Amino acid sequence: MLVLEPLVPVDGSLPPGVLTGLTEVYASNPGFHRATGDFPDPGSVTPEQVASSVDAELAHPAAEVLLARDDADGSLVGLAVTLAEHPDPADPFPWIGLLMVHGSRHRSGLGREIAGLVEERLRARGRDAVRLAVLDSNPGASAFWRSLGYRVIDHREDRQLGRPCSVLHKDLPPGPPRTIGG
Repeated sequence: MLVLEPLVPVDGSLPPGVLTGLTEVYASNPGFHRATGDFPDPGSVTPEQVASSVDAELAHPAAEVLLARDDADGSLVGLAVTLAEHPDPADPFPWIGLLMVHGSRHRSGLGREIAGLVEERLRARGRDAVRLAVLDSNPGASAFWRSLGYRVIDHREDRQLGRPCSVLHKDLPPGPPRTIGG
């Protein structure tokens, strides 16, 4: 069982224990970083790079970084980044900007569980749909999201680096409430 909790910087910085855990999660995913090109050396991710990446996410006023913790021992096993609104005012939907699971826990169902908890948070806030973009260089991620009921609605370049990607959408019909963290 997982708990999602919003990341809240302390005095403008990530708490040391959180930064250590996030660095472990990021560093355990070199294949993802090779696909995205977000880190210069995917095999050697540093705390400074992770802090910079997370700070960049938090700089967007509509962003929320959610830490996924194992309910049994409190260990950080993943994270999700959401946007309450897309930077394009013509797009009224919330977005999932990132979902990452610790590499040692891939294929364990944690990604599916984190995605479900994120969707439940959005539903609880009155949102009835969510979108995300998947880089075309990451077909495994596309397959993952499609298996969760997301459908491709567009192909375009990402806003940051102009990389080709697919935009996916999922309706969030009302459902029975679940216990969610944060």
